[in-house]
Amino acid sequence: MDKVEKKLATTAAVFGLIAVLIGAFGAHGLKQLIDVDQLQTFETGVKYQMYHALFLLVIANLRSISFRTKSTIWVLVTIGLILFSGSIYGLATNDLTSFDFKSIALITPLGGTLLISGWVVLFVNVLKIKTK
Repeated sequence: MDKVEKKLATTAAVFGLIAVLIGAFGAHGLKQLIDVDQLQTFETGVKYQMYHALFLLVIANLRSISFRTKSTIWVLVTIGLILFSGSIYGLATNDLTSFDFKSIALITPLGGTLLISGWVVLFVNVLKIKTK
């Protein structure tokens, strides 16, 4: 396994582990503390985190794209996921904290844009692959 592939797989494992832990916390620990809409919002963050953990795992194992492309996708997805899911977790639990996460709500669409960009980079690079 190459250094880039190891970085992708390690990040995927960490994001996946955290998604399971945060998801369990949301299902069991937050259920009594936030309303149904907030809980659904929280679950959206967990789902996107897990989807993108799996995405990174797939990218780590693709042999048809370059290491540079893999690194670009890693950066876009890592930053995007931290901004997107992280802000969603904050917004869903906003009533439980002294910080008003609504004041930084614009980082959610920025994170989403970075996640989309990771998929676009994959798409463009798959189109460039020459087939036999």
